[in-house]
Amino acid sequence: MTTETEGPGGRQESGEPTLTIDELAARAGVTVRTVRFYGTKGLLPPPVIGPRRVGHYGREHLARLALIEELQRQGMTLAAIERYLGRLPADLSVRELGIQRAVVASWAPDTTETVTRGELDRRAGRPLADEEVERLVAMDVVRRDGDGFGVDAGLLRLGVELLDVPLSQETILAARTALIEHSRAAAHALSRLLRDAVAERDTQDVRSLSARMHPLVVQALLTAFQRSLKEELREWLDDQG
Repeated sequence: MTTETEGPGGRQESGEPTLTIDELAARAGVTVRTVRFYGTKGLLPPPVIGPRRVGHYGREHLARLALIEELQRQGMTLAAIERYLGRLPADLSVRELGIQRAVVASWAPDTTETVTRGELDRRAGRPLADEEVERLVAMDVVRRDGDGFGVDAGLLRLGVELLDVPLSQETILAARTALIEHSRAAAHALSRLLRDAVAERDTQDVRSLSARMHPLVVQALLTAFQRSLKEELREWLDDQG
């Protein structure tokens, strides 16, 4: 039997599981009971058992809790969330889980909220240095709004992950520009195809079909992009060898 008790807070820069269940729940903004419940349902992987049989959790658990929270925000039932997570590869990295969360958040209309500095840290899942906040603002992930910050929930976690990527801000901004240009071109082409396909239908049918197609198209684009990126990187690495 796993004993989970309060322990010293560990830093997670190394990615090693260093959080007790109490600390994980606090960072994720849920209760310990909720964490245990998700574990029994198979929505969270089991903790790593450390000294004194204490269960330790890491960044993957935080990322999965954030994804579950986003799925709930979209109105999914627990059964639907189980099915969704069951279709994902079991070995998704923290960054890939963050991308999945961003995809899910994109299903809903734009939901920019104005939050305080303290709430910004909570949404980010960690305390942010002032310099990191400035980088998020420069990347257009966060916008200053009076004394608060305008935050798009679907972008914030992804932006926070980018803070740890060993690339210059200029490179990240250039990559963002390239992604926006090409994604808009793809969206325009797909939109024209869908408009032609439903040209004879009434407005209500068109809206219903659009709502159903949105998450499917976004997931298809993500999958196609991931495969293309892997192929490009593989070719580049082969050339380097």
